[in-house]
Amino acid sequence: MAVSDYDLIQAWKQVLTLSKLEPTHIVTVLTSSSTHPQTLSTALTAIGLLGATANRLDLQPVNAEKALSRDSLAYLGTTPLTGNRAAIAALKESDLVLDLMTLLFSPEQHEILKAGTKILLAVEPPEVLVRMVPSADDRQRVTQAAKKLQGAKHMHITSEAGTDLRCPLGEFPVISEYGFVDEPGRWDHWPSGFVLTWPNERGTEGTIVIDRGDILLPMKSYAQEPIYVSVRDGFVTNIEGGVDAELLSEYMASFKDPEAYAMSHIGWGLQPRAHWSTLAMYDREATIGMDARAYEGNFLFSFGPNNEAGGQRNTACHIDIPLRRCTVSLDGEAVVRNGKVLDGFEYGKS
Repeated sequence: MAVSDYDLIQAWKQVLTLSKLEPTHIVTVLTSSSTHPQTLSTALTAIGLLGATANRLDLQPVNAEKALSRDSLAYLGTTPLTGNRAAIAALKESDLVLDLMTLLFSPEQHEILKAGTKILLAVEPPEVLVRMVPSADDRQRVTQAAKKLQGAKHMHITSEAGTDLRCPLGEFPVISEYGFVDEPGRWDHWPSGFVLTWPNERGTEGTIVIDRGDILLPMKSYAQEPIYVSVRDGFVTNIEGGVDAELLSEYMASFKDPEAYAMSHIGWGLQPRAHWSTLAMYDREATIGMDARAYEGNFLFSFGPNNEAGGQRNTACHIDIPLRRCTVSLDGEAVVRNGKVLDGFEYGKS
């Protein structure tokens, strides 16, 4: 259902207030040809109502000749900021950047964040933004989960479908996504609501079973039959199944990059206002699938880069896959059981 400008402006005001926007701040709104016009216009209005200064920086799309789809996460090569010194300088001089075009997995983004600029990504349809406008409670819940993940040495993921994956932890930081940016140099994504980290390099071992109904991103499709993925020494070594397995395998192979097969981030969803079923309601080009990534109780894992966490892998292939009905345990204590987030640990029941 369509969203009124008033409701979206109020949502933006809440997000910007939570992000500690002040009248003395300069906000640069980063846009491209794919930016939703209502999201842009209401953002500019909300910035003005809160007394801050708004600039708009519109950049041209790239990678069309390389990507296999129009999804902004389908190819993570160069970005519109690559070699664009003037644009980078403007963003580094801003207190806050509202990314309405999807700038991810790039050294330029890291450079901007290191300057103290905050970056908030917001590219989902307006009605999705309004449904999942973040709150202080979201931050508290995600932060509590992050504390559980910090210091853990091992994550074990199992499911009745056959997933049995062991991931050693500790080499990479824990990331909390709760939908707003309340600290200098922070990046976040509205909407979101999950916690994640990266397993130790070449340490992940086991089997992942992508069961019927689990979601493949950026394909934005529900698996129609099980896909069996073998992981050894942190890399995918085999993908078996029917047509869905062939599609996943061919897509990964199209990048011609061995690093596309590496385990990337792992974590679980914590957003009760996100829904597994939402992806079925949208045209594939209308959403990047944040409901799928954030819905409460999923086990979200990824293949591909780890440069967002300070690693050296910057492959253009990035695949997110949220699984249902998994049990996620940290050092033998369950934090998610059969797809249900637990309020506390359950020791010895993993």
